[in-house]
Amino acid sequence: MDGIRRATSSDAPAIATIYNHFIEHTIVTFEEQRVTSEDMAGRMERVLASHDWLVLEQEGKLAGYAYATRFRERAAYRFTTESTIYLSPAFLGRGLGAALYRALLERIFELGYRHAIGAISLPNDASIALHERLGFVKVAHYPRVGKKFGQWIDVAAWQLENPSFDDARTPRP
Repeated sequence: MDGIRRATSSDAPAIATIYNHFIEHTIVTFEEQRVTSEDMAGRMERVLASHDWLVLEQEGKLAGYAYATRFRERAAYRFTTESTIYLSPAFLGRGLGAALYRALLERIFELGYRHAIGAISLPNDASIALHERLGFVKVAHYPRVGKKFGQWIDVAAWQLENPSFDDARTPRP
């Protein structure tokens, strides 16, 4: 059935297929080696233990995924997440990413997190537009911090604050 739902380990092969396209053909991820379904299942298990990972099904296929994970390892960062979204190239440009990302943000804010940070390899006008459409604000720019396909790549960060954050509530560890 089409829609957005929580990811399960059975989604790992389709998620790996989507991600491997971006590894092999784009600078949006700094990974350079393909991941296996087993690698992806392990990553998903670790993320789902404390955060959330959602998938979008469209036309009977897994069209994309989004997840949030720890922003940094130090304890003081425990209220902040780093969010990520990938759509299959076949489903780009249909507005599906906004619905999926919005669902992820609602979920992580329900879990009690204060901030979501999206790191974007530049240039990436579509990702910048998506983040800003959802209320993210650019907060950092790191020139030439990664090298892929023989070129130096900038990374910038966009941040969204939970409008209903409750200091009395602590997110899951």
